[in-house]
Amino acid sequence: MSSSAAAPPRVDQHVLDDLRGRLRRFRQVSTATSPGWDRGVEPRYLSALMDYWAQTYDWRTHEQRIRGLPWVSLNGGPTPIRAIHQRSTQSATVVLLLHGWPDSVLRFEKLLPLLTDMTVVAPALPGFPFALPVDGGGQSATSMAESVAAAMRQLGHERYVVSAGDVGCDVAEALAAGHPQHVSALHLTDVSQYHFLVDPPTDLSAAEAEYMEYGRRWQATEGGYMHEQSTKPQTIAAALGDSPAGLAAWIVEKLRSWTDCRGDVETVFPRDDLLTWVTAYWVTGAIGTSFTPYAESGAKPWGRVQAPAAFTVFAHDLVNAPREFAERFFTVRDWREYDHGGHFAAWECPREYADGIRRAVALGGD
Repeated sequence: MSSSAAAPPRVDQHVLDDLRGRLRRFRQVSTATSPGWDRGVEPRYLSALMDYWAQTYDWRTHEQRIRGLPWVSLNGGPTPIRAIHQRSTQSATVVLLLHGWPDSVLRFEKLLPLLTDMTVVAPALPGFPFALPVDGGGQSATSMAESVAAAMRQLGHERYVVSAGDVGCDVAEALAAGHPQHVSALHLTDVSQYHFLVDPPTDLSAAEAEYMEYGRRWQATEGGYMHEQSTKPQTIAAALGDSPAGLAAWIVEKLRSWTDCRGDVETVFPRDDLLTWVTAYWVTGAIGTSFTPYAESGAKPWGRVQAPAAFTVFAHDLVNAPREFAERFFTVRDWREYDHGGHFAAWECPREYADGIRRAVALGGD
């Protein structure tokens, strides 16, 4: 199934009416700390955002644009997959884009117009916004890799470059390790933190030791979301899935702190875009199932991935590994660092990100 028939369905009006009613009943919660972003989302900013969401924001405008993307629906494999499938007649090159958390395929909206000379596949990963329902609600990164591999076979793509960040990097790594005959090259923006959190290497260089120490400090000060989503996902899902204010606070804090926005999130995500990313989680009910890759994470037993890899590293991403650490797990053939950009690089810096994809394509010979 392709085109409009495969697009995410229009959201029932009663879902939007219920959302607006909840927003209008927003209750500001007192906290023990003074206003500011150091301890989480700034209360006054959240209050203003809730008012805008209730009174001004129009999901239907953005829904129409999202549904107009070139969607396909794949039900022939073990896992149903909905994906953006932007075909090109100019080249046989196929690029697979894998998003992360707390986002969706919307991460790649600015990138798609820059890759019209390639065929691009961007699946809505199982359990995330716009995805087709799957048994159990969500999947681990390794299971998602198998689902995506099956979907690519259904589309007739036997060889492709994989580009990813965040959770997508875990999926990409599992895909390249498990299906090396299909992955011609990798383009990654980060090395999964699980490489230093689970069975880390001990023969570290000075740069690697500094990186791992920074990573541990980052986990202690910024990784509370990850610990909660890994250990007690059902508890936090109940809160975020029932409160749009809670959901927005959980996501917007990350969109602000993980981007190169200099403290003003709306310089990277104009308010309507910010709320579209959040509303996508609300109307699809995906926040709880998006925690699955965290709750079902673990060691990576496959050894060093052999596909040639190009890394594009952005200065304001979460915990940037040095090249020598990446080379323990990947066959690094290209490494480029930028002094700007953050975690959502395909959105923040689409041209630099697209250049990284093209460098990976050159490595893969496709």
